[in-house]
Amino acid sequence: MNFQDLKLVNTRAMLAKALTDGYAVPGYNFNNLEQLQAILAACYETESPVILQVSAGARKYVGTKILMKMVHGALEEIGDPTLQVALHLDHGADFDICKDCIDMGFSSVMIDASDKPFDENVEISRRVAEYAKKYDVSVEAELGALAGIEDDKVAAATHYTNPADVKKFVDLAGVDSLAVSIGTSHGVYKMKNPDGKLRFDILEEITAVLPLFPLVLHGASSVPQNLVDEINKYGGALKDAHGIPEKQLIKARKMNICKINVDSDARLAFTVGVRKTLVEKPEAFDPRIYLGAAREEMKNLFVEKNKTVMGCANHRT
Repeated sequence: MNFQDLKLVNTRAMLAKALTDGYAVPGYNFNNLEQLQAILAACYETESPVILQVSAGARKYVGTKILMKMVHGALEEIGDPTLQVALHLDHGADFDICKDCIDMGFSSVMIDASDKPFDENVEISRRVAEYAKKYDVSVEAELGALAGIEDDKVAAATHYTNPADVKKFVDLAGVDSLAVSIGTSHGVYKMKNPDGKLRFDILEEITAVLPLFPLVLHGASSVPQNLVDEINKYGGALKDAHGIPEKQLIKARKMNICKINVDSDARLAFTVGVRKTLVEKPEAFDPRIYLGAAREEMKNLFVEKNKTVMGCANHRT
């Protein structure tokens, strides 16, 4: 199936416009219907482009055929062909999963061979890019590595992107965008304290050698303290969870970071909706009640992020 049959777009024009105009397209991950609905409702309301992101774990959880039908149905429900939506594989581990997603109708894939030696990373990424090009699917790769937890993979240490490698990598691999490591990490324990700083010196060097190339920031949840406090208030146990300060994310998007990935913040908002509802309405046993509340919490989070952090509101076309 071709992604255009599902009314999806790839990310090339989307990211090019974001790069020119100084905003970031959000890459929002989802694992179920309510999360998908929240993302699309928020982006429709704010007239924002969006990249729907699916990890290998999410594909397995939802089921590949159900996933595609769910996305198609959600877009038909909104019924607005001017809303720019890409469906993106997040952290594809190898060629096979990228190929499978392309064949299924994804409009964008990420090949993450960042744990491999440079030459092997180039070769794997180039192979994915060559296959994707046949179907006009966009490809993101990663150079450097982020610490933290992503699905069932755990990385103990951050390896910053080497600015001296980026142009050679992009030229050889032929990818459309590049995820860089400048101090973000996966999960809700990103920094030891709320005053941690990203390595903007590294980002500045990267943009100097790739001045007009789309760069991506993974692990960019801000872990809002109000959400952490709400979760703990209603029975949670999140201690010393710190994310990326929003001011730093805004600075990054003005330096060629034109796609910012957010997953943990959405999980926090979703959890607030569920926990709060079940505590305040202990008689509730209808999933629509607490999942509906979770969906609304997520939608409100995304609306605010689109307006302030991403700066993508009112950039539908």
